[in-house]
Amino acid sequence: MKRLIILSFATCLLAGCGIYKPYSRPAVTTDSLYRNMPPEDSTSLAALSWRELFTDEYLQTLIEQGLKQNTDLRIAHLRVEAAQAVLMNARLSYLPSVSLAPEGTISHYESTTARSYNLGASASWEIDIFGKVTNAQRGAKAALENSRAYEQAVQTQLVATIANSYYTLLMLDRQLAINERTLESWEKTVRTLEALKRAGKSNDAAVLQSKANRMALEAAIVSIRKSIQETENSLSVLIATAPQAIRRGTLEGQLFPEKLSVGVPIQLLANRPDVRQTEYALAQAFYATNAARAAFYPGITLSGTAGWNNNGGGIILNPGKWLLNAVGSLTQPLFNRGTNIANLKVAKTQQEEAVLSFRQSILDAGKEVNDALTQWQTAQERIGISTRQIVTLQEAVYKTELLMRHSSTNYLEVLTAQQSLLNAELIQAQDLFDKIQGVINLYHALGGGAATCDTQK
Repeated sequence: MKRLIILSFATCLLAGCGIYKPYSRPAVTTDSLYRNMPPEDSTSLAALSWRELFTDEYLQTLIEQGLKQNTDLRIAHLRVEAAQAVLMNARLSYLPSVSLAPEGTISHYESTTARSYNLGASASWEIDIFGKVTNAQRGAKAALENSRAYEQAVQTQLVATIANSYYTLLMLDRQLAINERTLESWEKTVRTLEALKRAGKSNDAAVLQSKANRMALEAAIVSIRKSIQETENSLSVLIATAPQAIRRGTLEGQLFPEKLSVGVPIQLLANRPDVRQTEYALAQAFYATNAARAAFYPGITLSGTAGWNNNGGGIILNPGKWLLNAVGSLTQPLFNRGTNIANLKVAKTQQEEAVLSFRQSILDAGKEVNDALTQWQTAQERIGISTRQIVTLQEAVYKTELLMRHSSTNYLEVLTAQQSLLNAELIQAQDLFDKIQGVINLYHALGGGAATCDTQK
């Protein structure tokens, strides 16, 4: 037995112990991943919890319900539990397997009855000299971390989706209010044109055109109400409840940081759960390659049996005897070397594929950060422009209405001014939503909330 173990250690030293090498992150470049950002900007929006960023009490309630009840998140949690069971099984592989097999027989010949009992136990233990069990255990641990990262990715995506849906409702509420207020104004215009017609200062064409514009606006209001109900239904499904009306605040009442910080690109490796997920997949592939290498080396198994037997030669009422046996075996692959070579090549290609996926995930994360920051900055600029535009158009509507009443100004000028004002106000509501959406997208792109999403389990 000692010679067997010594021979195994000698073989391992001669072949090299690379199969025990732990995973280390490959070289990745994050320089210049963010565009037009100062290098000293080390703080990140991702450091905030979702409760600190989304201060609307109605939204917080929805997010809490989603984290507790969302179906996809609960499935992700079950995957984590399954991965924990696999890891536990891999850790138990270091221990010997033990089985107990008690037996009893009764035989009768003529007037003689013989009874025999056998209480036997066997144990088997695979010595992990060549890293087969170790790499399996490390791979299972990487798979568990992969599942946890996936769960966190589902959480952050869920928070972002609930927030986006909620603010979409606020934007639609704002657009509905604008349309309803404009409808009242346009109804006054219709009444004014009808009065001017009776006074001989207008005609049927002006009245009919104004009525047609009013009907178009009424149709737009119906469409917005339909969108509101559909959005409420979608949001209800996200939080795993039956479709229902959603309690909410107003778009104007939302508060967010005036300055958004993205931090340094290297933080994405720790903050983004999807990036961590691809890296853990890479670690799994790394240990799978090590396990494929370990298949070329012999397997060493120690086994033994122990038992108590009372059938000493088949005599009735005989003294019991203890039976002991120990065996050591070494299995060296000979005729399946081609299979092992193929398995190693497959494992290496899968590891290279995982490396490429990991590096691409970093580039994708950088792109999402840049896109979200651009969306926020652009929306902020557009809001400033649209605010000035609305003030100008409000004055234009007021003056054209006065001119229509007291001069020969064409009614089309009034309708055009009113339509332009309506469009500007609707666009401003969309810009406000885009700005908020930029904050949400940037928070999600930076991996915000990955460590602070408290799943109700």
